Amino acid sequence: MSLPDVTWALGRPTIGLAASLASRLKVYGADRVPPDGGIVIASNHFSWLDPPALGVACPRVIYYMAKVEAHRVPGVGAFIRAFGCFPVRRGESDREAVRTMRRIVADGHALGLFVEGTRQRSGVPGPVQPGAAMVALQESAPIVPVAIHGTQYWKPGTFRPVSIAWGEPMRLEGLPKGGKGYKEASALVQAEIRRLWEWLVEVHELGRPEGSPPRGGLPGDTLHGG
Repeated sequence: MSLPDVTWALGRPTIGLAASLASRLKVYGADRVPPDGGIVIASNHFSWLDPPALGVACPRVIYYMAKVEAHRVPGVGAFIRAFGCFPVRRGESDREAVRTMRRIVADGHALGLFVEGTRQRSGVPGPVQPGAAMVALQESAPIVPVAIHGTQYWKPGTFRPVSIAWGEPMRLEGLPKGGKGYKEASALVQAEIRRLWEWLVEVHELGRPEGSPPRGGLPGDTLHGG
């Protein structure tokens, strides 16, 4: 058992539980996450609460990427690395980060990426960057889209509800392994995250009833479809 496996096993019933209770977290469609094999988890990003919330909502250990500045903070860097988090230099080409991403997926793990590249202050999902598509295409791995809603409103003391919706794994066979393919795949991922997020907005308006997220773009999906 690796260090991240041990750390996550300890973190879920402690840090994860605290994040879940504080956000009244509700998770839809977690059974869609493949139980094994290399995958790329592609999520939108609003808040610092997103990583622990998504971590507790996922049935697998997630290897996150975080900006290198976070890794340089005394105590914080060692803490997040224990969970399998690795650094990336934002705003420039980081070949080591790319190699690490590909190795994680090639080794059969779940790579977690907040695919917009930074938190979205507007409160709605933003444009998807090509990193997730690049890794998925290069490693012939599925992308699992997931949407988070509610963390853009959450503040300590308010405890606004947070929900997470998992999409179905997206397999990208047939797209070229290059810039054109990465752009096309990213557009597909962006559309799916936005569709899941809009479904969550509707779910919140209805009081968060039980249900399953709509299936991958099929016509006639309803709140309780799945």
